[in-house]
Amino acid sequence: MDREEVTEFLGQVPLLQCLPSSSIRRIADAVLVKRYEPGGYVAREGDPVDGLYIILDGQAEVSAPANTEEENRPDYVLNKYDYFGYGTNSSVHQVNVIAVSKLTCFVLPNQYGHLLQPKTIWSAEETPENHSLLEQILHLEPLEVDIFRGFTLPGAPTFRQALAAASKTVDCLKAVHSLHAIFLIAGDKNLPIIYQVHRARDGTSFATRKVEAKQKGLVIFTLIASFQKDELGFEHQAAIMPDVPPPEELLNLEEIRERRLTDPRFPMQYRNSAAKKKFVPWPIEMRFCEDSASQHKPSLNYWFRARGKLSDDPALHRCVVAYASDLLYSGVSLNPHREKGLKTYSLSLDHSIWFHKPVKADDWLLYVIDSPSAHGGRGFVTGRMFNRQGELVMSLTQEALIRRAKTPGQPSQTPRPKL
Repeated sequence: MDREEVTEFLGQVPLLQCLPSSSIRRIADAVLVKRYEPGGYVAREGDPVDGLYIILDGQAEVSAPANTEEENRPDYVLNKYDYFGYGTNSSVHQVNVIAVSKLTCFVLPNQYGHLLQPKTIWSAEETPENHSLLEQILHLEPLEVDIFRGFTLPGAPTFRQALAAASKTVDCLKAVHSLHAIFLIAGDKNLPIIYQVHRARDGTSFATRKVEAKQKGLVIFTLIASFQKDELGFEHQAAIMPDVPPPEELLNLEEIRERRLTDPRFPMQYRNSAAKKKFVPWPIEMRFCEDSASQHKPSLNYWFRARGKLSDDPALHRCVVAYASDLLYSGVSLNPHREKGLKTYSLSLDHSIWFHKPVKADDWLLYVIDSPSAHGGRGFVTGRMFNRQGELVMSLTQEALIRRAKTPGQPSQTPRPKL
């Protein structure tokens, strides 16, 4: 097997899938290959544990020591992708492992054990504090295989982390190419969320995952995501990026706010009120292509990119753009209906994304949003994302509940979905 094949195999071992892609590639360089004949001892009770063993081909039997009572013997068979020698509190093997058939194993020697304990699910070397706020938001705590816990950081916008959970159960050579999410009930941003990942399918080219996000035992959000191994194929692009000013010529949100606070054309009462409001910069930098005079159009164009440093895990960058896609998205369907004194709220109902090409979330991307329809309390929006080269990298759709606030003069108390 060449390095790429070893990496692909290791990426399908459930124990390793929550690791950063860089860690898996380093493990692929470090593993040794060991082969055993039927009946041969792979590990003997009392022998030193010399590393993590992963079954590549064949079967092995785990048997208890000979002095164990018959009814308590935990004999069972290890198959492809199974492993042993990791997570034990002892420096010696507690059981015998014997080859049932011709057996091939990958062995990660003990001196490389640190690769199994990265700083985060995205970075092997650095803690989240050294990266952007987005990477901190997207940091999930693996509780066990296919189960993660996520939190909303204080001051951070609410955000779904389900795609991150799904991505960390798929081999690193497969990238998400589509996702479909349905919001069931509003979440509580003050509580952690448990993400349960279900492995719907694992194929040679594609993998499918279903994620259930739970709070207080209730499923509040579901996501179906499909992942594909990179391959060559037919290509065309009919979509054309709009002719808009480059981001360097536009103001970001902080600069717009500062101008409004100091612009004498705005009433002093408005400026004083705006200055007193707590302002927390978003982890996404945005630069709008149109001025405020265009805010009543059912469309919006703006450039965006992640603030700060992102790790180089491709899955992270796709999770980041998925996050950025929902910050202002559904609100565009309310634009034609905005008027002075009108209080509204919106609640995402479903959200779909198709990833067409690789994407770098810390480079500028143009987000083109249109709302072709609103009816029955639901607003519908479509979106396209282009990189600076004019390549269409993503297409999106969303439907959201859009309503007038029930209590005139007060914002709706209905929280946005946390996911």
